[in-house]
Amino acid sequence: MEKNKEYLQYIKKFFGKKEQWLILLLVGILLVVIAIPVPKEGEEEQEEVQDETASSGSTDDEAYVRRLERRLEDALVQVQGVGKVSVMITLSASSEKIVEKDRESSSETSGENESGSSKRSSSSETSVYTGNGSNETPYIAKELSPAIEGVLVIADGGDDAVVIENITEAVQALFPVDTHRIKVMKRNQ
Repeated sequence: MEKNKEYLQYIKKFFGKKEQWLILLLVGILLVVIAIPVPKEGEEEQEEVQDETASSGSTDDEAYVRRLERRLEDALVQVQGVGKVSVMITLSASSEKIVEKDRESSSETSGENESGSSKRSSSSETSVYTGNGSNETPYIAKELSPAIEGVLVIADGGDDAVVIENITEAVQALFPVDTHRIKVMKRNQ
C-alpha cells in the first residue's frame, strides 16, 4: 500500500505542472497524426472507383462509363455559362478482350507431274495461357474499350445556343461521337 502512495507521489511530482501535461498531450497527438497513412496522388480516385464498383456490384464497363461521366462533368462545370451539370454516357457494346494466340502454319509443294505442282498448306492456332496448374488464365494481349454511342448533358445553361454549341464541341473533342448523338438540355430549376 505504501509503495502505491510513493508511486503516486512520484507521478504527481513529475507530471504536476500543466505545461508538462500539455507537452505530453501534444506529443501524443503528433504520434497519432504521423501514424495515419496518407494516400499518394491519384490513389484516391482509384480507391473511389474501386469502392463504387464493389459497393454497387457494377461491371468494369459501368465503372468505365461512370469515370468518363465524372470527368466530363468536372470539365464542363468550369465552362462559362454551363452552371451545374449532369452527364449520361451510353455505350454501343461492352469492352472486348483480345486473347494472344500461337499460330503455326506449314505448306508443302510437290512437283508430281509436268502440268504443274500441287500445293498443300495447313495452319493452327492455340491460345496462350498464363499461370500454373489449375490457375491458368488466357493471356490478354489487348483490351479494347467500348465505343461511346451517345452523350446526354443536362446543364443550367442548356437553353443558351452558345453554351449548347460549346458543350457539343467539347464532347466531340473528347469522344468520337457524331453531333446528332449529343443532346444538351436545360436543367430543371
